[in-house]
Amino acid sequence: MNAKEMDNQLRIKTEGTLELLSQSPHYNRYEATPYEAMDMLFRTYELQKEDGFIDYGCGKGRVSFYVHNRFRCTVTGIEMNGRLYDDALTNLLHYHGKARRKKEGLLRFERCYAETYEVEPTDNRFYFFNPFSVQVFIKVAGRILESVADYRRPVDLILYYPSLDYIQYLETKTAFELVQEIKLGGIYESNEDERFLIYRLHA
Repeated sequence: MNAKEMDNQLRIKTEGTLELLSQSPHYNRYEATPYEAMDMLFRTYELQKEDGFIDYGCGKGRVSFYVHNRFRCTVTGIEMNGRLYDDALTNLLHYHGKARRKKEGLLRFERCYAETYEVEPTDNRFYFFNPFSVQVFIKVAGRILESVADYRRPVDLILYYPSLDYIQYLETKTAFELVQEIKLGGIYESNEDERFLIYRLHA
């Protein structure tokens, strides 16, 4: 099933890219995670209904809708760009308005900078497709670590096309441990970075 067909099934529109020409160089362009990549990730990495999934730099919400539809857990999409945030809200209206079965977990979108999002005690799965520079990532990870210090729980960071800067920071400056690598085998092209890395902080 291609991206357009999957979008139609979910009754959303998430294709295309968006360059953020007027934004800070710390924030990267919008590009949705391929559905094929998510299919491969979630064949071996399961979410539970009790999980709180945070999609940083969610754009139009493709990952958020996919995760919510598949696992029915609570999902929060974080997006700082007004145009993309509006697109996500439009998708949410269509998705909820025509959903055929009850969705048990809450699905919501917040417009804010990732580093200002206050991590909830129930948030425990955090998704990144290189939405911003390592400087911003460090601040976001700091927020997550502060939340864990206040409310002890295991948390996972899910990195798609992982940035070397992100990896070096996690492995040299934090207690996160690499627990899983999922290679995708050329969805776009043969590339060693075409993979998911899952880092875990144990309670």
